[in-house]
Amino acid sequence: MAENNGQNKRYGFGVVGCGVIGPRHARAVAALENAELVACTDIVPERATRYGEEHGCAAEPDLAHLLAREDIDVVSICVPSGLHAEVAVEVAAAGKHLIVEKPIDISLEAADAMIAAAKNAGVKLTVISQHRFDPGLVELHKMLEAGALGRLLVGDSKVKWYRSQAYYDSGDWRGTWKLDGGGALMNQGVHYTDLLRWCMGPVAEVRAICATANHDIEVEDVAAAVIRFTSGAVGTLEASTAIFPGFSERLEISGTEGTVVIEDGQIVVRELVADHGELGSYGTRVTTRDKSSTSAAADPQAIGESAHIAQIADLLAAIDEDREPLMTGTAAREALELVLAVYASAQRDAPVTLPLG
Repeated sequence: MAENNGQNKRYGFGVVGCGVIGPRHARAVAALENAELVACTDIVPERATRYGEEHGCAAEPDLAHLLAREDIDVVSICVPSGLHAEVAVEVAAAGKHLIVEKPIDISLEAADAMIAAAKNAGVKLTVISQHRFDPGLVELHKMLEAGALGRLLVGDSKVKWYRSQAYYDSGDWRGTWKLDGGGALMNQGVHYTDLLRWCMGPVAEVRAICATANHDIEVEDVAAAVIRFTSGAVGTLEASTAIFPGFSERLEISGTEGTVVIEDGQIVVRELVADHGELGSYGTRVTTRDKSSTSAAADPQAIGESAHIAQIADLLAAIDEDREPLMTGTAAREALELVLAVYASAQRDAPVTLPLG
């Protein structure tokens, strides 16, 4: 288990699932002084062997062997979304703390099973929503807690990315209801869905349209929703993997005292009434600066790792301090519930109220 080196414990990590996102967890762990990658496993043994060689850890033949290791304290679950809870319940039962890739799972029942398993085992659970640790989001949330934007009026989330057909063809689980749980909103848009919910508060009602516009997949590559929050504020939620060549994800939060706009985790607009004084009847206009850097909008491997590092560090601090991590299983469940409400509204062609039945 964790070694006590002076004041700081050193945590052993295991990774389950050595596909696209697995290496990101290895690199994030390697960047932390109080963490060490110990072992990995995958249902494809050759993939685990290659991962172990690349990242300097043991490759275990299966999950049971990985969980039997006493030098593993935390397990990162990087398997297809629809298998998250199945693996997590087993990991929790072994007494290991949990880092689960987004989304928490693809059904509320599975999410509840995971949350209950972690609670019953007395282990910490966090679900990757690394953008909560982006500098712009950290600053925006502090402003909201301080009431700097006044009473919230409108919140908009836009994730308009591009993924080729080859992306979906690269894994037989991608773009399926059974294991991906949905398309552009569940997979790519869930991060900013969480951020919108985190900033704006609970959701009362959703009206949505989803479509499969430009890919040969079961699920949507375009989703659009209008949201009414319990506070009375309104908002919109957009997600797509069909928008060429892909654009920066964007979060816009407006209140009676001002507006903050975030792109790629950075504040690009911060306009407060208090900073302007009287503007007259027609206000003014603000144009955000152009951004041309490569991002995950077009290349999923371009995502920076600093936020992943910060989230894993927060989990380890939560273990040390015996507190909840910033991103809890319950918060991840709330984001999932909003995604599922969008799907339900689109399927029924009718408004859907939350909480879901």
